[in-house]
Amino acid sequence: MIASIQGTLAAAHRDHVVIVTGGIGYKVFAPHSTLERLDTGEVFLHTAMVVREDSLALYGFATVEERDLFEILLTISGVGPKMALAILSTLTLDNLRNAVVSERAEILTRVPGIGKKSAQKILIELKDKLKFGLDTAPITAFDDVNSDVLDALVALGYSIVEAQTAIQSLPKDAPSNVEERVRLALQYFA
Repeated sequence: MIASIQGTLAAAHRDHVVIVTGGIGYKVFAPHSTLERLDTGEVFLHTAMVVREDSLALYGFATVEERDLFEILLTISGVGPKMALAILSTLTLDNLRNAVVSERAEILTRVPGIGKKSAQKILIELKDKLKFGLDTAPITAFDDVNSDVLDALVALGYSIVEAQTAIQSLPKDAPSNVEERVRLALQYFA
């Protein structure tokens, strides 16, 4: 299998990039978090190759942790490569760990294509498969106040990942008032 790819970024699209190495252009699908980090020129991605009966696809990630989580997500029944990418594009690794630790399926329902029942099923299966990383999950739980702040930021036009990053940047002593937290989160973007 192909574990990584290094080459020149030839083209960037909404859900994939083309990386040229050794005169061959490889189409590599990637989550939005990885696509946003890529600059023109030389790039390096950790990869996972998914072989199906009717296709052969390469998926790229900025970190080994993202790639490993992608591969774990693929072992869950009902989760294919597209849904696994959608999960990694919508949620940060820390937020996914928090969802599993706190058993909050509503966090996963923010991913396009995942309903409440699917989210609960994914959380149950992830809890068994992510045992090694749950003890390192951040203490800051994604509570109802932060959930309201996230909804407000998304309504203002920020992506879910951008909103989650802004919420995580809030100081530990930030007030629990939703309006004040939104104001502080908006300062992150300034």
